[in-house]
Amino acid sequence: MTAFLIANMAPIMFASLVVVLLLGYPAAFSLGAVGLIFAVIGIELGEFRPDFLQALPERVYGVMNNDTLLAIPFFTFMGLVLERSGMAEDLLDTIGQLFGTIRGGLAYAVVFVGALLAATTGVVAASVISMGLISLPIMLRYGYDRRMATGIIAASGTLAQIIPPSLVLIVMADQLGKSVGDMYEGAFIPGLVLAGLYAGYAFLVTLIFPKAAPGLPKEAIGFREESGSRGLTSLGVLFLASCVFGWFMMRNSEAHGADFVVLAMFFGILFAFFVAVVNWIIDKLTGFRFLSRMAQQTTFVMVPPLFLIFLVLGTIFIGIATPTEGGAMGATGALILGAMKRRLSWDLIRQATESTAKLSAFVVFILVGARVFSLTFYGVNGHVWVEHLLTSLPGGQIGFLIFVNAFVFVLAFFLDFFELAFIVIPLLGPAAEHLGIDLIWFGVILGVNMQTSFMHPPFGFALFYLRSVAPKDRYTDRVTGKRMEPVTTGQIYWGAVPFVVIQVIMVLLVILFPSMVMHYKGVQSNIDPNSIKIEIPQIDLPPIDFGQPKQ
Repeated sequence: MTAFLIANMAPIMFASLVVVLLLGYPAAFSLGAVGLIFAVIGIELGEFRPDFLQALPERVYGVMNNDTLLAIPFFTFMGLVLERSGMAEDLLDTIGQLFGTIRGGLAYAVVFVGALLAATTGVVAASVISMGLISLPIMLRYGYDRRMATGIIAASGTLAQIIPPSLVLIVMADQLGKSVGDMYEGAFIPGLVLAGLYAGYAFLVTLIFPKAAPGLPKEAIGFREESGSRGLTSLGVLFLASCVFGWFMMRNSEAHGADFVVLAMFFGILFAFFVAVVNWIIDKLTGFRFLSRMAQQTTFVMVPPLFLIFLVLGTIFIGIATPTEGGAMGATGALILGAMKRRLSWDLIRQATESTAKLSAFVVFILVGARVFSLTFYGVNGHVWVEHLLTSLPGGQIGFLIFVNAFVFVLAFFLDFFELAFIVIPLLGPAAEHLGIDLIWFGVILGVNMQTSFMHPPFGFALFYLRSVAPKDRYTDRVTGKRMEPVTTGQIYWGAVPFVVIQVIMVLLVILFPSMVMHYKGVQSNIDPNSIKIEIPQIDLPPIDFGQPKQ
């Protein structure tokens, strides 16, 4: 029996962890307890030295000394301040007006704003709750199907999981031993493509079921000109001019991929903001405007989040700031934005700080528990067992990726993304590297996959967030005065199912088209390292007389 335990300690330990987690115990304490129990068993069986656990304090100190993880509280604080600053409300109102009477216009607005909030907040809870509070009543008021409305809100909120500055990408980069900046750059395009797939699904729904996503009635559209026109031509011209200006400023730049997009966007928004400010000044002085009300309103609403995106992501991508420094600048920018909107208060700062402290403590506790577990697991060569198990799968890289993604997809029903990142990723990373898989590509694939943990009925956190703000009882709409039916939990769950399928499709697309991620490497050098020769010139030195040795 003793020999059997020693020989199979790794699989028994892993199975014990799974059982304890399924019993519902908190992940941090489950990891720590299983690690300590099996460490004691190993010491008793003679597998470990009696002083085996003396390495534990140093590993825990390593968690506290990890500079990369400092970015998590900064980005969390930034997201929570922005949630309360009213930015989401302004964006949803303006973008909803912009799409106007188009069928599915509010759904497109939710996807667009969800992507913008993801690129500024990085916090799923903040995005889902904000859009649920603001856009769900409007969508229900104008006759949207409840499954369509709840599904698009929950799914768009989860874009904060994959679009930088996502918190899970920070953890993934740390666990895989890779640069957070590279992980952000690799995830940038897949995040935008996923947002495009959500919008594409909304478009299909409007074609097949037109009544499920109607457009806004004409009387609900504001920002009109004196002539009654909406002024979209003026907005279109300003948008094209901004794009051209951004491209012109970057035409000779060596930037590529996400770097080029973010920098060109920065110059474009500066141009648009300057034009809108000049238009506003001339209007105040003379009453003449060369921009429509819609163009000016859209510009003033869009510039702050876009500038914040550059402040955070742009500085990271171009190498000016580390992710921690970018998070600090983002948090400062969020405070300034809140102050400009006159919504910054000590109560707001206190609430955001408390929530940030709770989430940061949650992350650190899980990481400490994972360090305790991994110490024992590595001590029994568990990492070697997992690596041999995964690398022996049929199909090579593709077989490995299919199995791993199916495994993570199933685990996402029971574990949230932080638990998956701290428990599973350290075990999968070495096997992926052994098979020659790029770890940034691998991390982005799993990041998209773990996004399903927010949408899985019945345990998806995004569904819980939306359930907390969706009407549970019949209510009277404050605009129309009509009695409205509540949103049931079943409608929220069924609304999430198509978007889980879309997320799975996105995982397949990232696997099939790795160039969506691999652009982070940029232009590769065409110099063969083996052809490089270093020649040290020979220098003739005069002989040195050291003198006669002393007698």
